[in-house]
Amino acid sequence: MVNPKVRRRGRERALQFLFSLDFTEYTVEDKLEDFWNINPARPGARQYAEKLIHGVSNHREELDEEILSALDNWTPDRIGHVERSAIRIALFEMRHFKDVPEAVAINEAIEVVKTFGSDDAPKFVNGVLDRLKSNAKKNSA
Repeated sequence: MVNPKVRRRGRERALQFLFSLDFTEYTVEDKLEDFWNINPARPGARQYAEKLIHGVSNHREELDEEILSALDNWTPDRIGHVERSAIRIALFEMRHFKDVPEAVAINEAIEVVKTFGSDDAPKFVNGVLDRLKSNAKKNSA
């Protein structure tokens, strides 16, 4: 079993990297090693972060389409970059990691945005992810 603290640290590092990538034209491959040189992490956290970084990057378009479907009276450009990155990470875990329960992915996203996001970020992230969780159940029924 993977240590939850290791995964939390991996999520935090993934959020930091994906957040920074939103402001550039670089690819993951262009900047990932530079990121690790500036933001070192233990091997387990780095490995988990890289799974998230590559997964979110490779599935970004489908994640963003699904996120868009859960926004009530919001346009994607109104979502803060921290919040968007946290939602993408949690949604990727919810859809692609069988060993991460949806409730854990949502809770972890909330905890991470408490550290890196605005005061309103946890409530917003929780609302969007809860709608995405509900939408998935409706679509599979």
